[in-house]
Amino acid sequence: MKLEILHELNAERAARRAAILVTDTENGEQRLVKAADFAKDPLRAELDKQLRMGKSANVEAGGKKLFLNVYAPTAKLVIVGAVHISQALAPLARSLGYDVTVVDPRTAFASPERFPDIPLVAEWPDTALPPLNVDAYTAFVAVTHDPKIDDPALLHAFERNCFYIGALGSRKTHAKRGDRLRAQGARDTDIARIHAPIGLAIGAVSPSEIAVSIMAEITAVLRLPPKEKEEAA
Repeated sequence: MKLEILHELNAERAARRAAILVTDTENGEQRLVKAADFAKDPLRAELDKQLRMGKSANVEAGGKKLFLNVYAPTAKLVIVGAVHISQALAPLARSLGYDVTVVDPRTAFASPERFPDIPLVAEWPDTALPPLNVDAYTAFVAVTHDPKIDDPALLHAFERNCFYIGALGSRKTHAKRGDRLRAQGARDTDIARIHAPIGLAIGAVSPSEIAVSIMAEITAVLRLPPKEKEEAA
């Protein structure tokens, strides 16, 4: 790899921006394609597919044999609410490779005994969330059922363009949530991004089953093309 490409790649990785190194396996020529440039690249379909899958791969395009080396940031999961669902969701997400953080100002809930080996932030969202560097590679879940905690957290998630935003509650509860968020400046397009009721509709009842449905929905949003996402919803 040329030093110039290496420096460029390191800069993208440091900024938590995805990039793919394209190598011609016959002549060794290389070029780096940043995620922001995928749409105008001749390999855009292959680049989009491999980034969604998070896997490097050999492809053939334009009569050339190419290796696409995917550099994607580690996905994060921020869970607002140290509740029973979160106790099942946090370890499940970690087993899938997510960096997980649980946020809840209620110290009786956000305790190491309830969340062994999971980073906890026992602060209100306004204080807890900014240092977490929530970004486009973050899935964001609000499950406290307390508007004083969930609402400011969701507003932060809108600002940071999380790839997934979900919130616990029935459709009636979510309608009231939408009214509150609009009153605080949220746009209809922001509210439309919230997956609520949260999780895929698999008939989940127990906290563990709900956790499975949430991770399944997050995975679908992360991995599937837009059309297939709609079919899975």
